[in-house]
Amino acid sequence: MLSAKNCTILSHVCLVSGFVSIGASIAIWFLMKEPDAAYGERFGIFVGLWAPTFISLANRLSHFAEAKSK
Repeated sequence: MLSAKNCTILSHVCLVSGFVSIGASIAIWFLMKEPDAAYGERFGIFVGLWAPTFISLANRLSHFAEAKSK
């Protein structure tokens, strides 16, 4: 079972991953224009869809750690 400390660490990792995926999505969108511009746009959107998942996981883990520490 996860301890409160491990949940807090995982929460921070998920939050950072969410923001990294936003930056990666923007970078992919602008940088992958060479062979096929549509592929770069689709891949950028795909990576950008990871951000809400990571951020919601971070929120859930944070609440779980807070409840576990009480």
